[in-house]
Amino acid sequence: MTAWIAIALLILVLILFYRIYASLIRYRNHALEALSSIDVQLRQRHDLLPPILQLAQRFITHEKSLLTEVTQLRTEVQKSYTPTDPDAVQQHLHNEAALQNGMQRIFAVAENYPELQSSATFVQAQQTFNSVEGHIAAARRFYNTAVTRLNNRVQIFPGSLVAKILRIRQMPLFELESAEMRKPVHVDDFLAP
Repeated sequence: MTAWIAIALLILVLILFYRIYASLIRYRNHALEALSSIDVQLRQRHDLLPPILQLAQRFITHEKSLLTEVTQLRTEVQKSYTPTDPDAVQQHLHNEAALQNGMQRIFAVAENYPELQSSATFVQAQQTFNSVEGHIAAARRFYNTAVTRLNNRVQIFPGSLVAKILRIRQMPLFELESAEMRKPVHVDDFLAP
């Protein structure tokens, strides 16, 4: 009788382990699928950058360092990374956020150049860029939802035990801006002569 109880408990534990294992794999696959969706949108954004930067270079003469920085960031984000390595994903997403921040700065600086703003090509490129940014935002929400589900499963017992055994780690969220990228806006800067 005791042997049957032990066998039943063992079978129950194995079933529980398998269910947790299967859910962890399912959540990880959803997160990887969402990351792939983001990468598709990011590639579209990368394809828009060369024409925008070329147009900006013709008109923006005092911001060469900004243009150089954005060009370097574009090169950096196009390098391949391992989607299953949370550290590599974190670095990739950080670089993408920095690139987005750089492009926002270019568009802000472009407002000071009426010739550039009146260029139909630049206006169309900016509108297309903004449309792609909307798609990236939607993909980012999908990714962050999938990652949050995975991370919850990895952190909460008994999933945390199974995740440690299988070496399944938490994935990073895709945050729009990191704290160091945000700079406070001071009204005095705009009002100074």
